Amino acid sequence: MENRFAQSLLDKDTMSITWELVPGRGAREKAQESALASAELAAKGGRIHALTITDNPGGNPAILADYLGMEILKLGIEPLVHFTCKDKNRNQAESQLYSLDRANVRNLLVMTGDYVVTGFQGRPKPVFDLDPVHTLELITDMNKGLVVQGFKGPITHQQSNFFSGAAVSPFKSTEAELMIQYNKMKKKIKAGAQFIVTQLGYDARKFHEVLQFLKIHNIDIPVVGNIYILPFGAGRIMNQNKLPGCVVTDELLAEIDKERKAEDKGLSARLLRSAKMYAIMKGMGFAGVHIGGHNIKYEQVEYIIDKGEELSANWLDFVPEFNFPQPNGFYYFEKDEKTGLNTDKPVNIDKRPLDDSIGFTYRLSRFVHGMAFEPSKPFFGLMRSTCKAVDGSGVEGAFHKLEHLSKVMLYDCKDCGDCALADLAYVCPMSQCPKNQRNGACGGSFNGWCEVHPNKKKCIYVKAYARLKKYGEETQLDSYIVPPCNWDLYQKASWLNFFLGRDHSAKRFNITDPTKKSTGDNKKPGAPA
Repeated sequence: MENRFAQSLLDKDTMSITWELVPGRGAREKAQESALASAELAAKGGRIHALTITDNPGGNPAILADYLGMEILKLGIEPLVHFTCKDKNRNQAESQLYSLDRANVRNLLVMTGDYVVTGFQGRPKPVFDLDPVHTLELITDMNKGLVVQGFKGPITHQQSNFFSGAAVSPFKSTEAELMIQYNKMKKKIKAGAQFIVTQLGYDARKFHEVLQFLKIHNIDIPVVGNIYILPFGAGRIMNQNKLPGCVVTDELLAEIDKERKAEDKGLSARLLRSAKMYAIMKGMGFAGVHIGGHNIKYEQVEYIIDKGEELSANWLDFVPEFNFPQPNGFYYFEKDEKTGLNTDKPVNIDKRPLDDSIGFTYRLSRFVHGMAFEPSKPFFGLMRSTCKAVDGSGVEGAFHKLEHLSKVMLYDCKDCGDCALADLAYVCPMSQCPKNQRNGACGGSFNGWCEVHPNKKKCIYVKAYARLKKYGEETQLDSYIVPPCNWDLYQKASWLNFFLGRDHSAKRFNITDPTKKSTGDNKKPGAPA
């Protein structure tokens, strides 16, 4: 069975169109019936290549996107299911993927997901066992035929046929936030993402920036631009950063405020703005657009497509209408004064100020790391010998407590045992990131602040980027993929696990476990931390 959505994205002569449905909470409520009614109209209309279905948006419970995807597929149109990491551990994610594969729901947009907010009798426990990079690796392995260990040896499962993509947010105001987004995008593509969808914003230079970034890095992948039919109410919420990752500046909000005084309350202006975004994105070379908005009718989506196509021949004329930069916002490329977009020349970041202070803790950590925490360091052998002697002895418990106490004081250690401190410039993703992201920031940070703790805690990746940039090592953040935490090691001494080759760093640094025979699987050492 052909995948019309995948074909539309991979065909350079086709503008792929997706329309977002937000079914909401409940099983048989009006929202679910409206979503299916919209899907039926879209299937009959034949203009939409896929219908995207949100996964517990805003951190609130909703009907499972998988089920609606199956219902939509029966109507004769492809679903694009949002597959987020916030509510399920790796086993549940794998189980869910088996079900989607069997149901022939193939298109997935893999994302971190909004931090959980509401649930039965209070805020639910966030999961975030895998991040999007890990999830894409899992999907890639399933597409190849997932190999699992059975009682009598390895078993290779039948290949799945997922077409999976990932998100990126270019609408970031600081250098650190933006570079972290692009670094993580590169990891997602390495892990197997087959297309990229941008987060929501209204700055044409930023639309263009994503394409330019991929071009200069020789990455050929379809990119889908995000179009939201923006009323004042939603704009105000986004302007206040209450929908993390969606950017509406004060200037744009003021413009929408004026438009809503019209007889139609600004509807025609909203639709025309969306059509102009379509035209610009098509002119720039986006492979498709993702159209969203609250209570949008199918005929309004058709208007955006038709009007956007009509305007696309003169798309550069509309670029000045999407000049909504964030205050002191950072751009990756120098500006092209002729078009108002970007040149292909990156800005010089060497002399730009750091986005966070360095502090004594990192300087101390860096010194200690430089003495012992890589095989080439002078005291690595001594620490390995010490750990080998301590392992399984009567002093192992005291050794573990001493290590844990020191790391609690310095890093708020949660004793996961599979330590990623050295991967992130000695900022702990397990204790200091509410979403436990081990391969890059989520898309929800704002002005350098954590989505969950705005104006209180800096995003840990802003800290890590600043620390590494201080020493000219910021490219470490996209040089390798950090595996998910191995919970076999929970509440076991991470120093023993590291120096004895039991944690995730073993392959990267070629550290073997002296208590086991070598399997020959180890790789050459990776980049220094």
